[in-house]
Amino acid sequence: MAPSETVSATQEKPISTIVIIIAMQTEALPLVNSLQLVEDKNPVFPQGVPWVRYVGSYKDLQINLIWPGKDSLFGVDSVGTVSASLVTYASFQALNPDLIINAGTAGGFKAKGANIGDVFIATDVAFHDRRIPIPVFDQYGIGARKTFSTPNLLKEFDLKSGKLSTGDSLDMSTYDEAAILANDATIKDMEGAAVAYVADLFSVPCIFLKAVTDIVDGDKPTPEEFLQNLVAVTAALDRTVIKVVDFISGKCLSEL
Repeated sequence: MAPSETVSATQEKPISTIVIIIAMQTEALPLVNSLQLVEDKNPVFPQGVPWVRYVGSYKDLQINLIWPGKDSLFGVDSVGTVSASLVTYASFQALNPDLIINAGTAGGFKAKGANIGDVFIATDVAFHDRRIPIPVFDQYGIGARKTFSTPNLLKEFDLKSGKLSTGDSLDMSTYDEAAILANDATIKDMEGAAVAYVADLFSVPCIFLKAVTDIVDGDKPTPEEFLQNLVAVTAALDRTVIKVVDFISGKCLSEL
C-alpha cells in the first residue's frame, strides 16, 4: 500500500483512542471528573517519572489524559516544552493514539480579539524563544507549522481560532514580543509547539484548545491575572473539551 493510501485509510477509520495532554493539575482534574477517568495504577510510563495517566472509556472512545505531574525537586507542575515533548513522545510509544488533544490555558492578545475566558482552537503553531540567527536554522528554531484542520468542528461550536506561539517563559521579553508579533499569534502558551513537533514526527493529528487566562497586551501583571482567572477559565476549557470529545465520538478524522 502506498503512503498516500495509508494516510487516506487512517483518515477514514473511526477514531477510537485519544490522548489529551494537559500541563497543570488544576487544568486536568475537572476533565478527569467530567469524563469519569481513573488514575492508572499500573503505569505505562518508565519507572521513576512523575507523569500521570488518567484513563477511561467515554462513549465509544478510550480517553487517556496525561498530566506531566509534579517536579520531583520543586514540587510544582512540570510545565514547559521539555516535559510536554517528553510525555507526548512517551504517550505515542505506549498508547498509539488516533488523535492528540493539547488542552490548556494561554495568554491572549486583545489586539487580535482575545478576551478572558475565550477558548481558541489553534490554526498554526510556532516557537518564539528559539533564536538561532543562522540561515535555515532560524526557521528551524521558529518551527512554524499548520495544525490539523478541523473545519466541521470549528463550524459546529463557532470556536474562535488563531495562531499559537510557544515559549518557556510566562512573561514576555522584548525579544519574545517581537518574535510573537512576527508569528502573527493571537495566543501564547508554554507547550503547544512542542507537542506539535512530536505529533508531526509520528504523523499523528493534534488539536490545540487554549483558554485565555490573561491579556498579554493588557494593563495587569501576567502572573497576577493568570492566577486570578485560572479556576474560572479552566471551567470554560473543561466545557469546551467535553463538547469536542462528544463531537469526535463516532467520527473519522476526515469528518472533523
